[in-house]
Amino acid sequence: MTLTIYQIDAFCEKIFKGNPAAVVPLGKWIDDELMQNIAMENNLAETVFFVKENDQYAIRWFTPETEIRLCGHATLASAHYLFEHDHFEGETIHFLSHLSGPLSVTKKENGLELNFPSQKPELCDKPDFIEKALGCKVNSCSRQGMFLVAEIDAEEILKSLKPDFNLINKESPELGVIVTAKGDQVDFVSRFFHPGIGINEDPVTGSAHTVLIPYWAEKLDKKEMVAHQVSKRGGILHCALNDDRVLISGKAVTYLKGDIYV
Repeated sequence: MTLTIYQIDAFCEKIFKGNPAAVVPLGKWIDDELMQNIAMENNLAETVFFVKENDQYAIRWFTPETEIRLCGHATLASAHYLFEHDHFEGETIHFLSHLSGPLSVTKKENGLELNFPSQKPELCDKPDFIEKALGCKVNSCSRQGMFLVAEIDAEEILKSLKPDFNLINKESPELGVIVTAKGDQVDFVSRFFHPGIGINEDPVTGSAHTVLIPYWAEKLDKKEMVAHQVSKRGGILHCALNDDRVLISGKAVTYLKGDIYV
């Protein structure tokens, strides 16, 4: 069997920035074990697979270690492939995840706009290990599902963090830790760590922003915001809260196309 693979950098305007995703279009579903092995071999944060079903695309995302319920940058990369390489003729692509429900991506003048469910976090107690793991003071923590939001004082502190990934994984492997602060030049900034699923630091995380957008919309009393995920590769996200949905816009570029022989 030969499968086509694209590597696409999402939430950026040039290669070597943003967050790379492996995109594997399928004519029909292949075995889960094979998809997981391909994701492990790719060794990127996410590998995305999708199959056209009537007027929408069923979509699934895999890290090198497990299937996940939602991935923003790989969905953006999938839409980029469909618009740029598969010559999708409409303005909006509809995806369906068996774990997260209906999703869509719309082509706009300034990029591609993801329409995802909003996931507002709730205030919670600070885990005992979190300040030691991050190496800084944490002002407050909130929780939504697998995401822990840790707000800290300043963008400068966020950029300088050197987390203890072993400690995070030991104490709470199920948690994805979003560290965030008010931005200096944008509305808010963040970094995202989830060593428990094989991602020490994710460069740009769309799913984390489904939590951050309602969080900061309430704190800043704003519905439209600009965010910067300040990882080494970095990425800019244009964000909006729309009732129980969030809109996340960004651009993407193709890095490579190849074949997988399995």
